[in-house]
Amino acid sequence: MRHRILLLSVGMTTLVVLAFAVPLTLLMRNAALDDSLEKARVRIQGIAYYVGDKKNTTEDIEAYIEGVAGDGPGRIAVRLADGTTLGDAPPGGVTAPKVDPSSYGDGDGDDSKGPPKTSAVSFRSVDGGKATEVDVGTPDGPASVCLFLTNDELYDGLASRLAILIAGSLLVLLLSILGAELVSRRLARPLEETAGTAERLARGDLDARAPTTGPAEVAKVGAALNGLADRIDEVIAVEREAVADLSHRLRTPLTALRLQVEALPDRERAEELNTQVTTLERTLTAIIKAARRPQREGRVPHCDAVEVVRQRAAFWEPLFEDQGRELTLDLPTPPAEVRASAEDLAAALDALVENVVAHTPDGTPARIALTREQIGTTTGVRITVADEGPGIPLGAGERGRSDRGSTGLGLDIARRATEAAGGRMTIHPNRPTGALINLTFAAP
Repeated sequence: MRHRILLLSVGMTTLVVLAFAVPLTLLMRNAALDDSLEKARVRIQGIAYYVGDKKNTTEDIEAYIEGVAGDGPGRIAVRLADGTTLGDAPPGGVTAPKVDPSSYGDGDGDDSKGPPKTSAVSFRSVDGGKATEVDVGTPDGPASVCLFLTNDELYDGLASRLAILIAGSLLVLLLSILGAELVSRRLARPLEETAGTAERLARGDLDARAPTTGPAEVAKVGAALNGLADRIDEVIAVEREAVADLSHRLRTPLTALRLQVEALPDRERAEELNTQVTTLERTLTAIIKAARRPQREGRVPHCDAVEVVRQRAAFWEPLFEDQGRELTLDLPTPPAEVRASAEDLAAALDALVENVVAHTPDGTPARIALTREQIGTTTGVRITVADEGPGIPLGAGERGRSDRGSTGLGLDIARRATEAAGGRMTIHPNRPTGALINLTFAAP
């Protein structure tokens, strides 16, 4: 967004600069032309007065032209009354003078006194420049004086003026870029941070808060988003407390139910009902733990899967040694963060390891491996728990279904913990050499 604001500001400034620079360039060009022609007019009139002086001979005029040629730009030429051209004539030659000298000056026709009579200065376009011409009366008849200026001479000095104009325009653009950068940073940075906060909230991180700095409108949006996050946090907290309170309230009738079951005279029926009550109690305990998850975990819990696997393996290792089992760990060296709480991941691992211990003969080896894999556009983590036992029957992962005397609750706990973290559990029950269960978790 900041780049768009910067480009828009620079674009608008460029249009404004061009709107002023183009007409100003044309104006400067015309001003340079007018200035050159005015200087040419003044210069040629001085030459005409010398040519029209009765005392000056042709040799004097020729020497004079050579002397003043270097005083300024242009080529000077004089066409005398007899048609002789002195000096450096322009392309196409010098225009013949008018025949009637009475039309020069004040028109009194008296050449015995005062300055020579001259006509009005005229300008004529010539290939490659302009010719400035004036007719002057001489004792031998009218003569024509011409000063030819090339286009480069006509616009002499324009390049330096245009350079100043371009430098000024570039300076204005540079200042506009700096100003736009400051403004865009002040405006866009809070907006980008607010957008980032909204994305974090959408991912479930309700601890995220937007900045309330910057322009008043942006600060107002940030404050409103923070208020929404606070409200969501309050609603979730109330929900969790309500679930926890409900769970605790259910414990009282559950305890009474257990006592009644134990008092039944039919011991086989009592044992069956007691198993169901135990399952219900474990479910309530899991609900209470989930509802009162430590606040430090945040709304999007995460943990280092490598460390959790290593800790649970250390917990089960004494039992494996007593049963003559070998537990192999295949873990990477760097940490592997997953989107699950350490408590939930540990519960899932314990359920799977307990399943190995309970349903494979003593001495059966087991292996726990952790690898990284691509999940969509992010890198996830796969935890594999494998054994060399008789395998897992089909449907054993469903709660209440098992042909080995269990309720299937352990596998169901592992599945629910994995799916709650946005992952999945895959069971390969009928391998030739045992069972293999994969837990796949997404990165936080």
